[in-house]
Amino acid sequence: MHMKASDHDHGPKTVPITFLLEDPEPLTGDASKTEVTCMGAVGENILEIALDNHINIEHACGGVCACSTCHVFLEVGEEVCSEPEDDELDRVEEAPGNQINSRLSCQTVIESESPITVKVPAWNRNAVKEVPH
Repeated sequence: MHMKASDHDHGPKTVPITFLLEDPEPLTGDASKTEVTCMGAVGENILEIALDNHINIEHACGGVCACSTCHVFLEVGEEVCSEPEDDELDRVEEAPGNQINSRLSCQTVIESESPITVKVPAWNRNAVKEVPH
């Protein structure tokens, strides 16, 4: 299942976001790309921004908060992102290695302009993902 980009206007991309990739090869196709900096917009979620910038964060449920495969660590920028809701907290609890700064990238929405840093853990992969034939 693939995430559909939201259909509302996000405005200009003015928020710098740095993705720290513990295992970049499956996410970008480039083993040397351990850090990617790009721009996001207020109103976008972290998963949308990652996918728009060719960072293939897993999202088995299509970004609807029904799994925990898009689990990331919000290293910097917690104060400029949406608060996690109960559904997200329930899903994060199921994720391996969850920490105080664990979030689902599909639910983490940028609310104001300030730099954000997100770490994508190496072990967070969908073990049952089907490979195209």
